[in-house]
Amino acid sequence: MSRALHGRQEPSFKVVPRHAASDGGYAVKLATAYGMPPDPWQVTVLMGWLGTTKKGKYTASDCGLAVPRQNGKNAVLEFTELMKAAIQGRRILHTAHEVKTCRKHFLRMKAYFENERKYPELTALVSSIRQTNGQEAIVLKNGGSIEFIARSKSSGRGFTVDDLVCDEAQELTDEQMEAIQPAISSAPSGNPQTIYTGTPTPPTSPGTVFDRIRRNAHAGRSKRLCWYEWSVPEIGDIHDRTRWEATNPALGIRLIVSVIESELQKMSPDGFARERLGWWNDEADRQTDIDMKNWQACRTTKPAKDGPVAYAVKFSPDGRHVSLAACRRPGKDSGLKPHVELLEYKPMGYGTQWLADWLTADGPDGAPRWRASLNIVIDGRIGSSTLVNQLLEAGVNKRVIVTPGSGQMIDAASMFEQGINAHALTHIRQDALEDSIGHAKHRIIGSNGGFGYESSAENIDTTPVETVAYAYWAARTSRRHPGRKQRMVRLA
Repeated sequence: MSRALHGRQEPSFKVVPRHAASDGGYAVKLATAYGMPPDPWQVTVLMGWLGTTKKGKYTASDCGLAVPRQNGKNAVLEFTELMKAAIQGRRILHTAHEVKTCRKHFLRMKAYFENERKYPELTALVSSIRQTNGQEAIVLKNGGSIEFIARSKSSGRGFTVDDLVCDEAQELTDEQMEAIQPAISSAPSGNPQTIYTGTPTPPTSPGTVFDRIRRNAHAGRSKRLCWYEWSVPEIGDIHDRTRWEATNPALGIRLIVSVIESELQKMSPDGFARERLGWWNDEADRQTDIDMKNWQACRTTKPAKDGPVAYAVKFSPDGRHVSLAACRRPGKDSGLKPHVELLEYKPMGYGTQWLADWLTADGPDGAPRWRASLNIVIDGRIGSSTLVNQLLEAGVNKRVIVTPGSGQMIDAASMFEQGINAHALTHIRQDALEDSIGHAKHRIIGSNGGFGYESSAENIDTTPVETVAYAYWAARTSRRHPGRKQRMVRLA
């Protein structure tokens, strides 16, 4: 007779900021008092997410949970939102990828506040409950509230809340995040928090945010990120039941073994590994013609701080984003290498005036950035002419501005890759640039072997890599000699 399976309560990986106390205890007590005692693993997540300083501020500004489906991550959200709204009077915006998912969560939360027999204290708190489809909300007398929306490129605008919850985070795109993130920028509590829950991002999904947050957690790049993950590092033996136990904490509690056995028969090995074992394909879509080993070898923590700078602006072909990059050219006798950085990567919703203002503003040495620059390269069909005119109207010398053609793109891309392969440049770690470099395939230009870049992934933009290539090319080829020597602590 085979032994009973029991899910592992400790995560495969976690990052938890140090905290002096935790509001998670309140969430656990509240759920337990209402007949829903959390599983041990859920208690662990709640205590970490809601860890506080001695002054009561959350130590984690961003919280994440990646665990296979049907294990109970939605219950963790219920416990968290219930405590925050009912006890702390916080305002919450709950978002999901699909309308039906958001509606289901609303109905579960509404049940707490409409059952006077089971939860009289909660029903007494209710000021109003709005049930209009797509505009559901629970508003409490203590100032707390929970509002529910399905995400889109424009949803979330007009909300001001303390907590932003992103369920089904594996589908969360940068465009959607840009629309909803400002909702907590003026949090009434002055103590905002963003929570992400989901499963590994599938290869067909346009979502990029959840994967990027996970990579930040594993790289230890965010001191205010709290992340819990149940996962396997590789597809491996999907029939190995000890791996089922390691990645499904609810196994033996509410998750039924026969259901997993059925999934095993219906799913492909990689699909089963992703959906049931929490496997993240870290190499998915990372196809590039740039030598990543040489690119990593060019990384530095001590970039050049002296020397003139070349700037580059590139508008994406679809007109949705614009990148601003720079390359510093150190003195020949310094022994240092040209240093490239991506300074900004923004949606075109911000327009182009901010670029003109930044390029014409005084830099750290007191001189306008354009005057102290080697060149300003501006490329892209949408936005370029507008920005050029704005710069000229602001007094920028037209000789400083370069509007390249296809030949210059070929030269820039070729020179940039030669610099990478010869370790003749430096860069720092930047997520948007890393994603762009990691998906930059050669786009053939002309018939003589010239190339630019196109993305190997539908949801990754190569505009950042083209922008830094232009900046590097301008720094290497410019004949300008700015009259005033720059001395800057950082490029931006």
